[in-house]
Amino acid sequence: MPNILLILTDQQSATMMSCAGNQYFQTPAMDSIAQRGQRFEKAYCTFPVCLASRFSLMTGRMPSEIGLHPPISVNPPISPKIIKKTIGNLLNNAGYETYFAGKHHFPNASAEDCGFSVLTTDQRNECADVCAKFLTQRDRKKPFFLVASFINPHDICYMAIRSALPKISSYQDEAYKLVENGKIEISTLDRALEKPPNISEDLFWHKLCPELPINHQPWNDEPSMVKKILRQRQFRSIVRKNWTDQDWRLHRWAYGRLTEMVDEQIGRVLRALRQSGLEQDTVIIFTSDHGDHDGARKMEHKTFPYEEATRIPLIISFLGESKEGSVDKTHLVSNGLDLLPTLCDYAEIDIPNELNGRSLRPLTLAQSDSKWRRNLLIESTNSRAIQDNRYKYILYNQGNNREQFFDLQTDPNEMVNLINELEYIAPFEALKSKLIKSMEV
Repeated sequence: MPNILLILTDQQSATMMSCAGNQYFQTPAMDSIAQRGQRFEKAYCTFPVCLASRFSLMTGRMPSEIGLHPPISVNPPISPKIIKKTIGNLLNNAGYETYFAGKHHFPNASAEDCGFSVLTTDQRNECADVCAKFLTQRDRKKPFFLVASFINPHDICYMAIRSALPKISSYQDEAYKLVENGKIEISTLDRALEKPPNISEDLFWHKLCPELPINHQPWNDEPSMVKKILRQRQFRSIVRKNWTDQDWRLHRWAYGRLTEMVDEQIGRVLRALRQSGLEQDTVIIFTSDHGDHDGARKMEHKTFPYEEATRIPLIISFLGESKEGSVDKTHLVSNGLDLLPTLCDYAEIDIPNELNGRSLRPLTLAQSDSKWRRNLLIESTNSRAIQDNRYKYILYNQGNNREQFFDLQTDPNEMVNLINELEYIAPFEALKSKLIKSMEV
């Protein structure tokens, strides 16, 4: 059985890697995993919010299976049967030594409950250093499963939170508490906001700082639930109304810099793995819990079922087996559903029968699978979505303009709602029928 190293970031969109074509920022550590393995272009989370997505990553189940619908603050109980079959417990029972470092954020269960020994709860530099030390000093022959779970680029959330404070009248608003308790996050954000030294303002804005995304403006027929959900967290509505183009571009700049910071931390872990001589016998999996809207439709944070928030990085490398430097642009992948079956495959243990996910291991061997899923479900706050290899259908639970239908092939930025276009009636009805049927289960 091989060792397994699972590296997680928080709130990283699929486009936030230089190996994915981002020209504004460099991610050499993430790129090195892609160079040694396979990157999945059509990889998505199950729910673009931390808690719900991380539940899926650990269990292989959709959040709705336990009634988990963030941002509702009440976390539903999780049955012992589900806890028993989290990835930590499954691999621990299969003979692995299982370790967790960093952010866990699992509803109503600790990392220990999920089968892990905790190396550190730090989610930043200490997490990287502890994991590196673990790898370089390891002398046991029993295989290990190590989760290195980093917080960034999640600190980008604090830019909007802090910016909105002068326009929030109530000191009881969550934004004040978040800023008061977020000194480390804000300090890190401030470093990310710094402009390069000895660079003129003109050069920064014209060459270095990311431009606004092509879909920066909200839709004219925007679902009314979008505004309603944004108003639930006052700071999100405030920045949407008041931020200038430069504010949004600085947000994109800081988001990239925070990604570079976590890439450096990941690099420390990867260097330790290679120095230890364990890389040849270790499966490396890199992914994130969800993305960030990153200025699309004048939104930041996550929450909504659009590509920026739901499409995430996913790379698998196993030297000598996975096809190096390859990119899968065909198969629809859910990291929340498919991670656990993939780990079971590498660990040579049975995949729980009740799960709907599939092992990605055969795909890393460049083996085409004609029976692979044709569509993928995504849950979100007050909405659900379904997509196939071309189209996406979104249904909000109430309000005006509650249905959206996009052609991701001709409109990858989801700018034109085709819900009333007659020529798309057949694929629209097909996806809607499948979504409604899934909600009846």
